[in-house]
Amino acid sequence: MKPAREPGAISLVLRSLLFSLGFWVVTPPYAIFSVLLFPLPPIARYHMISRWSRFILFWLKLTCRIEARIKRAGALPAGPAVIMAKHQSTWETLALQTVFPPQTWVIKRELLWIPFFGWGLGMLRPIAIDRGAGRVALKQVLEQGQDRLKKGLWVVIFPEGTRVAPGQRRRYGQGGARLAIEAQVDVVPVAHNAGEFWPRGGFIKRPGVIDVSIGAPISSRNTSPEALTAAVEQWIENELLTLPKN
Repeated sequence: MKPAREPGAISLVLRSLLFSLGFWVVTPPYAIFSVLLFPLPPIARYHMISRWSRFILFWLKLTCRIEARIKRAGALPAGPAVIMAKHQSTWETLALQTVFPPQTWVIKRELLWIPFFGWGLGMLRPIAIDRGAGRVALKQVLEQGQDRLKKGLWVVIFPEGTRVAPGQRRRYGQGGARLAIEAQVDVVPVAHNAGEFWPRGGFIKRPGVIDVSIGAPISSRNTSPEALTAAVEQWIENELLTLPKN
């Protein structure tokens, strides 16, 4: 599906500004509300806090006319799994919450330092790592990741480690594959073109339909981190080539 007809530059600026205003009006009070949910169990807390993401996506659709189309290659695993997704935008960090069961994420620890937003994020028990810590960060992902999976939470990992512009790619890290192998859970790969509409660091958001493709689960049994990572990378990068260009 082609994106909606491109509006004028002034309209794009005004719509993007309206979205940002709504985002920052809603986020501080919801962050305070999220902190008050601390006594609840993790999954109950997740269901309450993730409503913020659903509202932001609704507000994005209303103001910037950005929607999504989901394609699934198969049924999801019956239990928690590791999600390894392309990272192009802020959009997928919100949208994955509406597509998959309760989850947590491997994130850079600096996100927790953002006023209000970081407070709410911290209540969702993310695996906040120092990306420059090497083996220490990997150990943290493996230990905390297995703990989250045992508690019924799916774990989202962006294997390239940072947002990458459409048409570009970075080396895929093996942390997600190692976690899946040690926990003996499947990996679910995800490809999308969100960066075409909500680019990294971009204030302007273009209207249109984001295509999201969810691959069939990839087993972590009887394989190596290298082979599993390569299989995930091959599927995601090949699938990206099939998505509409905008």
